[in-house]
Amino acid sequence: MNLFEKIFNYRIISRLDETGSFALTSQERTWLKTMLEHSASAAAFTPDTLSKLGELLQSESADDIREIIIEKAKSRERQVYHPMLRTLRRMIMLNLGIRLTYGIKHGGVKSNQTGFPYKLEYNMVKREWYLQWYSTRNHSLMSTKLHNIVSVEENVLSSERIAALKDLLNHLLEKRKERAVVQVIQTYNAELSRILYAFSCFEKSVSYDEASNVYFIHITYLADESEFLLSKIRFLGLRVKIVEGERLQERMRDSAAKALSRYGVTER
Repeated sequence: MNLFEKIFNYRIISRLDETGSFALTSQERTWLKTMLEHSASAAAFTPDTLSKLGELLQSESADDIREIIIEKAKSRERQVYHPMLRTLRRMIMLNLGIRLTYGIKHGGVKSNQTGFPYKLEYNMVKREWYLQWYSTRNHSLMSTKLHNIVSVEENVLSSERIAALKDLLNHLLEKRKERAVVQVIQTYNAELSRILYAFSCFEKSVSYDEASNVYFIHITYLADESEFLLSKIRFLGLRVKIVEGERLQERMRDSAAKALSRYGVTER
């Protein structure tokens, strides 16, 4: 694939992402139809959605993989799907307030906590779903594990209250945002797609300096996500360099110095 094709494909993917569209391959459609035959699909989708997906995938073939796949023994882990996901997602889409009862870390239960939900988030490391919400009682942003939630009820809010809460949330989230610019080292330009994939969970844009043939990735992230972003940058190794973002640069210098000191190197 040449450079033009890479740029063109990235633009197509970005445009599809902006419009909320997905390009599915025939293998992905076959996989989806196979997964919909699992008993858990009835809990994951509403009957209308399940019926519509079935109609769209009617002409696709489904592979019976139960006889050809053997799952090795493993430690017990939580299911990726959680029963409350659909309920909470609907509340977020309809701009409804919530009344929560949930367990806290060191025991005990907090009851009748009112708030406004704004995002569902899955932590890949802890394999846990979290509800991000604003507590109207404590006037703070909250993050609660779904498996800690005992019960959740709708709390209908006026349109004026919803608008005020959204403005407040946008203000608080904007204050927590930080920005950095990562340069793709020219030698690795051909791996641009792979590098962008590493940052797929962050808000980002790409600029290209034609004179120097250099790509710059502009990343926006929350302050408490800085270590996760650094882990992605370290994973990419020599392919990238932080050119803007003093805090990230300082953390990279600090971790590099500590790594070198283990081998008796105190300066370069």
